[in-house]
Amino acid sequence: MGRAWEAWGDVVVAAVLAVPLATLAAFLLARSRTRSGHSSPRRTALADVVIVAGTAPWIWMILTPGTEPGVHLVPLVDLLDQLVLLSPGAVFVQVGGNLLVFAALGAMLPVRSPRFASIGAVAGVAAGASLLVELLQYGLRLDRVSSVDDVLLNTAGAVLAAVVTRRWWARR
Repeated sequence: MGRAWEAWGDVVVAAVLAVPLATLAAFLLARSRTRSGHSSPRRTALADVVIVAGTAPWIWMILTPGTEPGVHLVPLVDLLDQLVLLSPGAVFVQVGGNLLVFAALGAMLPVRSPRFASIGAVAGVAAGASLLVELLQYGLRLDRVSSVDDVLLNTAGAVLAAVVTRRWWARR
């Protein structure tokens, strides 16, 4: 736990401290949209802020330099290696973290725009964003593993979040 906190403690603290600022941003954005005659000012303002505030800390973590350079292009091989080689706690953190990277995006994108009010649209946007992040890890030479399995898990997390919030956005 000590090494994890040392590596990611700043991100966790910054994310928690950002909550009041994100709340204020949502309020001000909704107010501005109300004045401009936006059709769903509070709903879209909340969605915009949750997407950014819920995704930015994960992106910060992903784009932090590491110590393990590598590229894994064969689907599910990296994931199976982790299941076999890592402790159950480490697997939980790895898989759970990857599922959460774009969960806020998946949950709120359909709320934000009817254009993305389908599971397929959410999967497409999440897969594209995840691929971009993996390419950045590789291209910026951050000494992190760039893996197709990360893209699959990030996308799956966004899709699961969209499914969980579907009642909220599908009724429009």
